[in-house]
Amino acid sequence: MKTSAPLAPWRTFSVAAIAIFLVSIDATVLYAAFPALRRAFPDVGTPELSWVLNAYTVVYAALLAPAGRLADLFGRKRMFVVGVGVFLLASLGCGLSGHIALLIGARVLQAIGAALLLPASLSIVLAAFPREKRAVVVSLWGAVGGLAAALGPSVGSWLIDMWGWQWAFFINLPLGAISLVRGLRGFTESRNPENGAPLDLVGVTLLAFGVGAIALGLIRSESLGMSSPMVLSILGLGVVALGAFIPWARRVASPAIDLTLFDNATYRFVNLATLSFGTAFAMMFFSFFLFMTEIWHYPVSKAGLAATPGPLLVVPVSIMAGRFAARFGHRPVLMTGSVVCAMGGLWFYLVPGVDPDFLRFWLPGMALTGTGTGMVLPSLSAAAVARLEPNRFGVGSAVNQAVRQVGAVLGVALTVVLVGHIAPGLASFKSVFLVQIGLMLLTAVLCSPVDTRPQRSRIAAVARLAPSGEPA
Repeated sequence: MKTSAPLAPWRTFSVAAIAIFLVSIDATVLYAAFPALRRAFPDVGTPELSWVLNAYTVVYAALLAPAGRLADLFGRKRMFVVGVGVFLLASLGCGLSGHIALLIGARVLQAIGAALLLPASLSIVLAAFPREKRAVVVSLWGAVGGLAAALGPSVGSWLIDMWGWQWAFFINLPLGAISLVRGLRGFTESRNPENGAPLDLVGVTLLAFGVGAIALGLIRSESLGMSSPMVLSILGLGVVALGAFIPWARRVASPAIDLTLFDNATYRFVNLATLSFGTAFAMMFFSFFLFMTEIWHYPVSKAGLAATPGPLLVVPVSIMAGRFAARFGHRPVLMTGSVVCAMGGLWFYLVPGVDPDFLRFWLPGMALTGTGTGMVLPSLSAAAVARLEPNRFGVGSAVNQAVRQVGAVLGVALTVVLVGHIAPGLASFKSVFLVQIGLMLLTAVLCSPVDTRPQRSRIAAVARLAPSGEPA
């Protein structure tokens, strides 16, 4: 295909953002599709069906960081094009799948494409902007992903109700094709062989097996009990695999996740907070749809409409929060947003009952969780790289995204354990909301050491704390 002139920076951002929007929305759109998948595959139990969600997130999380090094080695544009192409083919395969094993396999392939394109596209976008604008671009990047993840269930519910669960995947095709064609024509190729490295297959396997085994153990505990020898064995294998990754990553030259990133205290605490919030975020949206369809007996489209007010708040809130964080750092935004989300969880724990009343019982809780999510989700992405060197933005962002996906796997698994059985009652959902409250408050605590204040603000703070008469 003939290559046209390179795209301007913001056009480069818009083309890449389409692909990132699709990848991020695909991680959550199936929360809305889950009831429809239950009807489409009536002989498949909820624990097995949950792997349509978790197979994607496990593989996506394990491949994100090493895929960034592949892009540096073989070319960012090349990996973007390959990733989008694989993602589109897999999306077509998902929609055409008539058997659960084929659907799960296509989801794995979809995750491979998503992992290849995301870090490559971030590197392409960062290279298109001058150094002084890169922090703003990374913040917008996080906002696109956060908005897509938040909109996924509500957009998915409308598509599914209109045309069936297959359209949760078919919708990727026209938008992805636009991004693919524009990327082929307008992106310029770039490499960074010094940061490039072959795929760490051992590390990726340990990560995927470890996270997958822990999710499987949690899901199986719903039917077998947490004290079951099989459940304990599966959980133990997962912990051993993740534990084995640490010495492996310290020994090899280019591990799947560079553990030296966590030497930075802000990065370390932001990622712990991302794990906690990612778990709560997945539980929140997954349980919302199950509550609407199982307790209030809403059709999927009505449930999606009920879940829309929260996501609509994400963009305006994230813009205001980003401006505040640019002046005062991300800690107050993250801690306040986490507490607001916890208040939303408390509302859902105390107020909604078995009788539906959207305006009185549901909308106030959605306003709280939407506001809190708009403050926290994009800010976590921005804070993660705020104290890293510019040449580590790509890998730092990829690891942070991977941590969030691990949280999503755990969130889906916990939700299946608590409300995945047939005809869950109100008490089961209250237990989900309690766990969400605890995780959101934990997120606030983990964000308390985060310091991303501009340099002048930090100097002024030190001066105020210095004893009178002594130099700051």
